[in-house]
Amino acid sequence: MTATPPTNFDQLGLKPELNAALAELGYEEPTPIQSQAIPAMLEGRDVLAQAATGTGKTAAFALPLLHRLGKSKAGPFEARIVVVGPTRELAMQVAEAMKRYGQRLGVSVLAVYGGQEMSRQIGPLKRGVDVVVATPGRALDHIRRKTLKLGSVEAVVLDEADEMLDLGFAEDLETILNELPEKRQAALFSATLPSRIAALAENHLKNPVRVKIAQEVA
Repeated sequence: MTATPPTNFDQLGLKPELNAALAELGYEEPTPIQSQAIPAMLEGRDVLAQAATGTGKTAAFALPLLHRLGKSKAGPFEARIVVVGPTRELAMQVAEAMKRYGQRLGVSVLAVYGGQEMSRQIGPLKRGVDVVVATPGRALDHIRRKTLKLGSVEAVVLDEADEMLDLGFAEDLETILNELPEKRQAALFSATLPSRIAALAENHLKNPVRVKIAQEVA
């Protein structure tokens, strides 16, 4: 991590395509969570971040993971990045943000959640998807059907992890995480870090960089 926090996105060392997308979206300078998490994730480090909604956490994990994606494409029913969040609304929101950030990189992004017909998700998954943003239950549905294979996943993000545990998804998360390759990057973002979140991080993150952002950004 850098000694002096970056004051603009150009200083972070992101691909030009990402910087161009950020400029088009009106992003001017990184928020505290972005300036701390992005350099660590660009280095391939795991990250354990305490950050609430409104702090800019989606860009904090999306930008470095999109930057690190190589030229290769996902095979049938494969994903290269998996983001797991508690609700359909969050999955759709994160997927849309990652599409906007990665538009110049030709990245494919799919939101996978309950309440939508499986067939509408299986078609894109069959072609292979760079980024799958999923709710835990629907992710498990696809894993069990073998319409989502995690053997080639390069990175996983647990977004709003405390809310997922509050909603009773602890066992689902363990099952999903245990399906992932041993060698992959992981990030956990949570507004609070109770003991059960710490235990989840201890089991699935490797020597993570710890980031704590106290206040929300207006």
